[in-house]
Order: sequence, then structure tokens, then C-alpha cells
Amino acid sequence: MSSPAPESRPKSAFALGALASLSALIALTILWELWLAPLRPGAWALALKALPLACALPGVARRSLYTLQWASMLVLLYLAEGVVRGMTDAGLSASLAWLEALLSLAFFVCALAYVAPFKRAARMDARAKKS
Repeated sequence: MSSPAPESRPKSAFALGALASLSALIALTILWELWLAPLRPGAWALALKALPLACALPGVARRSLYTLQWASMLVLLYLAEGVVRGMTDAGLSASLAWLEALLSLAFFVCALAYVAPFKRAARMDARAKKS
């Protein structure tokens, strides 16, 4: 298997950005739902929404393309939640929701920017093998 051309080599900054934004998103969802602004005092069940993100964390840390791809689709749910709650909640909860939307978007962009050169190289290899 040939290595990608120099112009299509992924930037490790995107992988680090994806890891940092995912870690921050996990921390935010736990802190938000347990201590900062829970929907109801003592309601800890919404903090479980951090579990799917936590499942992706090891693969993102290893820079697994497969994990980055499915996690980029998963994080769109958190983006949607952040926008909806940012527009409907009030006070600290609304601010945290917008932060959730921002972190989700940052992860999505970083993950796609990291994966794109690999996808492009794979597509070019497949075309070369066909001809």
C-alpha cells in the first residue's frame, strides 16, 4: 500500500483538535447534567449521554479512521441538542448548550479534515487499480 501524496497527508493538528474537542464535550456533558445546570436536582440520568462519546474516545486517541467516521456522525446528535437547548433553555443551561454545539461542530470539522486525505488517497488507489 502506497503512502498518500505529500499534499494529501493528514495534519496531526486535526487529530489533536478532534481529541481535544471530544474530551471537552465529554467533560461538559457530565458536568452540565450532574452539577452545573441539571434539568432537575438529583436527575443524573441525562449524564449518561456522555457514554457514547466515551466509547469513541479510545479510537479517536488512536486516530482510527473508522472511529473518527462514525463518531463524526454521532456528534451531530449533540450538535442538534446544543442548538435546540441553546434556543429554548435560559441562563447557564443555554450557555452550556451553545458550548456543546460549538464543541460538537469543532469535533465534526476536525474529524472530517483528518479523514478526508485518507479517503481521497483510497479513492485514487481504487481508480488506479481499475485502469
